[in-house]
Amino acid sequence: MSTRDKPVGELLGRSVPRLEAREKVTGRAVYTDDMTLPGMLHGALLGSPHAHARILAYDTSRARAMPGVKAVLTAEDLPDHRIGAVIKDQPLLARGKVLYAGEPVAAVAAVDLETARRALRAIDIQYEPLPTVLDPEEALKPEAPVLHERREALARTPNAAAHIRLTEGDPEGVWKLCEVIVEDVFETPAQQHVYLEPCSTLASVDRDSGKVTVYTSTQSAFRAQAIIAEALGLPMSKVRVIVPRVGGGFGGKTESTNQPITVALAKAAGAPVKLTFSRTDDMVMMRSRHACRIHMRTGATRDGRILARQVKLHYDTGAYADDGPFVAGVGAWFARGPYRIPHFDIECWCVYTNRLRASAFRGFGNPQIHFASEVQIDRLAEKLGMDPLELRLRNALETGEKWIGGAPVESGTLKACLERAREASGWSQRRSPRASTPGKRRGIGMAAVGHVSALLGSSATVRLNEDGTATVSTGAVDIGQGSDTALAQVAAAALGLSLEQINFTGPDTDGSPYDWCTGGTRTTFTVGRVLTQACAQIQQQLFEQASEMLGHPEQELELRPGGIVGVKGRPDASVTFGAIAARALYFKGGPIIASSRWLFPAVPIDPRRTSAQGLSSMGNGYFVFGAQVVEVEVDELTGHVQVLEAWSVHDVGRAINPAAAEGQIQGGFVQGLGFALTEELVWKDGQLTNPSMSGYKVPGAPDVPVAIHPILLEHPHGEGPFGAKGVAEASLVGVAAAVSNAIRHATGAHVTRIPATAERVLRAWLDTAPSKDSHQTR
Repeated sequence: MSTRDKPVGELLGRSVPRLEAREKVTGRAVYTDDMTLPGMLHGALLGSPHAHARILAYDTSRARAMPGVKAVLTAEDLPDHRIGAVIKDQPLLARGKVLYAGEPVAAVAAVDLETARRALRAIDIQYEPLPTVLDPEEALKPEAPVLHERREALARTPNAAAHIRLTEGDPEGVWKLCEVIVEDVFETPAQQHVYLEPCSTLASVDRDSGKVTVYTSTQSAFRAQAIIAEALGLPMSKVRVIVPRVGGGFGGKTESTNQPITVALAKAAGAPVKLTFSRTDDMVMMRSRHACRIHMRTGATRDGRILARQVKLHYDTGAYADDGPFVAGVGAWFARGPYRIPHFDIECWCVYTNRLRASAFRGFGNPQIHFASEVQIDRLAEKLGMDPLELRLRNALETGEKWIGGAPVESGTLKACLERAREASGWSQRRSPRASTPGKRRGIGMAAVGHVSALLGSSATVRLNEDGTATVSTGAVDIGQGSDTALAQVAAAALGLSLEQINFTGPDTDGSPYDWCTGGTRTTFTVGRVLTQACAQIQQQLFEQASEMLGHPEQELELRPGGIVGVKGRPDASVTFGAIAARALYFKGGPIIASSRWLFPAVPIDPRRTSAQGLSSMGNGYFVFGAQVVEVEVDELTGHVQVLEAWSVHDVGRAINPAAAEGQIQGGFVQGLGFALTEELVWKDGQLTNPSMSGYKVPGAPDVPVAIHPILLEHPHGEGPFGAKGVAEASLVGVAAAVSNAIRHATGAHVTRIPATAERVLRAWLDTAPSKDSHQTR
């Protein structure tokens, strides 16, 4: 880190309150559904009652004739522009046929929500039901119904949205050298995002220019802008997206939600339209985490060297591809785990079914494969008679080693995380037999975590004002994780200013610099990176001006806290940012302003090392590592699992705001706990049976351990702002495996399907012969 990259203020590493904290705790924060415009109408969508059916006819006449109804739309009223992050397969409203129960088939705008919903009930649509396929492996069979006829002529397996195959070494011949082999089939569920704020959009159209202004709850103003323009055939310059406060996203608001159809309603009605989903509509119509089935086999030598792994994954992407091919790519890339396994064969399918579309979700395909991998590592350790933590240490990748395809591990800190987890949790003592509550059995389990931090492109602009304050502009959306505060701290630290001297602007496509999305553990790392680069340019301009004002060469100047440039060793020789900015603005070249941009470079897969089909490169980011430990008690009578205590160790590089980083770790752990123990979308005959919070169980206060210990390790990475790395997704990735391993340690039960409900645990317990290695103290 050069002298000019070093922070001069005292904000870096401080747990300062969030910039928006007061407005949120007082209820003054404005979300999309809080907003109104003159003459605003309310929108609503009609979902399909069928999981797979051909649309034969529409009759909207009764709805159109109802008083207060201003617009009724079906696919016949919209351009046939398909959208999709990877495959353009998704219409705004079902066109020709429906592919999942709940898929929007009609839209209404009316003077109030009650009228809009009555109008939906008045729409008559005739369907011809078609055969459904709800299992991804069944969907790949030749006799399976084809969901997307357009792909039938293009693909040998039309229900496959993506197919990836990665091999290294001698994956066939090496098995004879393996002295211990374990093999399992794992299943992970479709998990709902359950963001606090359901999807919401308010759109208006200027009658003179035709320009659309959209206020929406999204993770990316620029993705929303691009998708609206693409879906409706509009120039992007005619679409302005502004993002108010956002009540969570977790990946579910990365791609389009209800923005394009709300704009279509506003154009058809000639008035502003707001469309906010109910919780049930959001669960039925939007997205989930990809359910996944994983066939895995792992082999090792008797001394604990893991030699081989064979994996076959089937990600259920639902009715539309969405981010599924990207998710499958990440799953394949992490299927080896954060270990040096020289021989592997990984095959990954992303498959269409007649279920709700699946999408990005915190962890982006990695929690599924980590669950299988880390549970199997424990099984391998048990067969070897080794401590599972020691087996992980023996095989952990280190700095300078290579990931799949030859990608460099720039900061291999997994061993440091594992050792810190062992120390903090009292691992060795807790693995020994210990007293439990009567009628319960206690166990402790762990998981190693490997993830990435960065991803795609960002830009930032910094402008120095005449009073010495700075205006910071990025397109990054704070969805509740506190990124506005962390980025303001980065800018303040780089310039030696206080937070009060930073004006941080909100995302607006008409004025903000581009940012791809809030997701992929990227905002602090990627946006922070371009922000420090822009601040370095600001410093250069400040020094150029101050050199003339102070009569000293630039190399003799330094930044001082509070917005001052001074001469080194001369406390009396200085000039304020305000004076410099005013001089530049009016007399010397114009305003002090700087911009920076960066795109994370894709890492080509080295064909000399890895044979790759369906994946030519990975541009996911720099590697980050962690280790998670949980202690559980399992009820002997019911199989109910209670997590007692948890330790989550993560290398964050440099903690910009320690309290925010710890909050991310705790929140990610609780969300991972839901994935592990309670959360699952359930379908029967193609119908989602639990689309409400009364039927879908997220962890509540009684389900969360009394103590979740977030532990920050700081091994700075030169590419991040002041060495910072991301932590948001990694905090969830290993939780399900750690919980399942703790259940096995307590009971001997081998849990291969999550969520590990009481019934599944009890069944696995009864089906598993008592293990000499599992302690079973009462």
